Amino acid sequence: MTATPRILVVDDEKHIRKILSIMLSKKGYDVHTAESGDEALQITATTSFDAVITDIRMPGMDGLDLLARLKSQDPDAIVIVVTAFSSVETAITAMKNGAYDYISKPFKEDEIYLVLQKALERQRIIEENRQLKAQIRVNYDFSNFIGQSAAMKRVFDVIAKVADTKTTVLITGESGTGKELAARSIHMNSSRRDKPFVPINCGAVPANLLESEFFGHVKGAFSGADRHKKGLFAEADGGTLFLDEVSELPLDLQVKILRAIQEEEIRRLGEAVTTKVDLRIVAASNKDLIEEVKAGRFREDLYYRLNVIDLHLPPLRERRDDIPLLASHFLAQASEKHNLGEKRLAPQAVRSLAAQEWYGNVRALKNVIEQAVVMSDASTITADDLPFGAPSSNENLISIAIPENRSDLKNVIKEITEQAERVVIKRTLDQMEQNRTKAALALGISRRALISKIQMYNIDQDGTAQPFAQSDVNDE
Repeated sequence: MTATPRILVVDDEKHIRKILSIMLSKKGYDVHTAESGDEALQITATTSFDAVITDIRMPGMDGLDLLARLKSQDPDAIVIVVTAFSSVETAITAMKNGAYDYISKPFKEDEIYLVLQKALERQRIIEENRQLKAQIRVNYDFSNFIGQSAAMKRVFDVIAKVADTKTTVLITGESGTGKELAARSIHMNSSRRDKPFVPINCGAVPANLLESEFFGHVKGAFSGADRHKKGLFAEADGGTLFLDEVSELPLDLQVKILRAIQEEEIRRLGEAVTTKVDLRIVAASNKDLIEEVKAGRFREDLYYRLNVIDLHLPPLRERRDDIPLLASHFLAQASEKHNLGEKRLAPQAVRSLAAQEWYGNVRALKNVIEQAVVMSDASTITADDLPFGAPSSNENLISIAIPENRSDLKNVIKEITEQAERVVIKRTLDQMEQNRTKAALALGISRRALISKIQMYNIDQDGTAQPFAQSDVNDE
């Protein structure tokens, strides 16, 4: 439903249209009128309505034909028919064909208000139930968002402070750190928790469909638009819209998103009027948006509109204290999911997990634990059940000379990180017998990303890491 319910009154008698328009406008409704069924269809082709009140007896297209056409456009359309007292049987036929209710002439003002209020309330309940069912299908396991490290305590503090405000939040962090989970936590800890949380991955929708996805469209707005569609901004009205991978938005759409956020109103494709929306925007990116702005791929004004509060999620390797806690949680979760009874982690397995770099972050850790639970027949998960085996005393030794000029520490850290990543990839490939699909799953990255890293680090088909950079890693 729109913020101010929009009503279309259809009647061939001018004085009836005028009376209904005045009555409903006094009650705060946004009223439009049409003198025929044909005109009504022309109007509904470019403007959406929360309810249509139509007379049954009209020259040309009568109310029953109009009802059928409206229901074919939108099966959920609310249509109330008006009929003379002597034509009640016709009104009942209309209800069998999908009309919500009927009003007899001469109608009473209170009767119209009552029927219309009930119709709009029914529509609201249907919409809320649909949203609730959609949310139930989502895994709301907020216990995954756990941690006792100082880094995570800072994250929790920020969420607690900003949750019950309307300010926009930009969540940054590597893939797999839990950006959507953080966005849901913000929503669920706000006064908007009973309203929709609507997520969209901006990089997963074809560019030519993005505008329709965000703002919706009316029937006939473009080729293939065979019915009205509500956009994500409208679906999130009253709640939270989560823009994941916001850096992937094309520049022309960034302008329209910015305007929608600033003006708090939207216009569907092919629609002539704007609609007010009240929602909270949370965005996320694993790219450096400042660098994207410098490169001309992201609008500076949109960046500052989104980045009112910056919430950074640390990678798992920067909060190793949380690894045993997360591993135990995922172990219990996977054991219950697959009905495999209670299992435990051996101390050596915990040490091995804590020693990894986890470039796939929490998502990769969860995948590794679930794989070990499924593949192990024992009640105790040992280091041998993990794709990288037991930790060795020299596995993580990195031999890099620190230059006398310490101002270039960023490049030194980058080289250390890359060498450590190469070791993890090589050992995972060895454990998975060079099966790249299984290795990518264990690492928490896509197969394409794994192949790209194999080529970048010059790892042979047999998993042997070739000489890299100016020094090597002692991983034997």
